Amino acid sequence: MRVMAINGSPRKTWNTAKILQSAMKGAEAAGAETELVNLYDLSFCGCKSCFACKIKNSKTGGVCAIRDELRPVLERAREADVLILGTPVYYSYPTGVMRSFMERLMFPVGTYLYENGRHVTLRDKVIPTAMIFTMNCPENYMKQIGYPPILEENTKVMADIFGYSETLYVCNTYQFNDYSRYDFNLFREEDKRKYRDEHFAIDLQNAYDLGRRLTEKAGA
Repeated sequence: MRVMAINGSPRKTWNTAKILQSAMKGAEAAGAETELVNLYDLSFCGCKSCFACKIKNSKTGGVCAIRDELRPVLERAREADVLILGTPVYYSYPTGVMRSFMERLMFPVGTYLYENGRHVTLRDKVIPTAMIFTMNCPENYMKQIGYPPILEENTKVMADIFGYSETLYVCNTYQFNDYSRYDFNLFREEDKRKYRDEHFAIDLQNAYDLGRRLTEKAGA
């Protein structure tokens, strides 16, 4: 089993990265080889609407035709058995680099074809996937402002393209090393720290279980 985790956060050692690393440990416990990709290390753009992947008898093989720093990642992702995408939530959506990655990842695998009422995709097996969303806002506020219907549209598309997807939310994250440097009055640093100390270990365990579960599903 090959499991690829994609970090859509500019931070390599903070909440999203730690959650993804825990998911990878779960995958490794289930026997998988894992790889973590930090999207902010790469220079790339989103889909250019060149439609090279939609030409009749296209030779792209389900991989975006644009040759840039993302291309090797997409080639490896095409061969992965499990894909886990992690991103902070910026203004109700995944980060821009994550959205660009998703466009380049999924559009070549999807088609404009339907057979027997079902969307035809260029894959020969179900590839278990997951979307992990980390965010500053607490869970109750996340639901109050309507994040789940927005964010889970991403999960739905992943499920359509790859056959299966799950969502994991990590809420009320601890954002700064030193809160005294920043302007804020929406919350108290003491409350954020207390929540982190009480809940982040649970978030890490949930990610570990997710990575293990998806790997076991891929191998079933």
